Amino acid sequence: MHILILGSGGREHALVWKLSQSTAVKTIFLAPGNGGSCQEQKVINVDLNIADFPALVKFATENEVRPRSPRSARS
Repeated sequence: MHILILGSGGREHALVWKLSQSTAVKTIFLAPGNGGSCQEQKVINVDLNIADFPALVKFATENEVRPRSPRSARS
């Protein structure tokens, strides 16, 4: 599974840290990320403007990131 998280703060870093421990997760993209987050396993900081929705959709499509919600993950 590929995941895209938007943000650059401590909360986002905590999310990627925990998600990176899952064997189901292959790659975590963090836009725009921060200096510490790129040191986590499976995490790649990407230079995307989080307000540029067309660019986010293009990136997600090209990198096989699929929309998910907690409800869809259970089914």
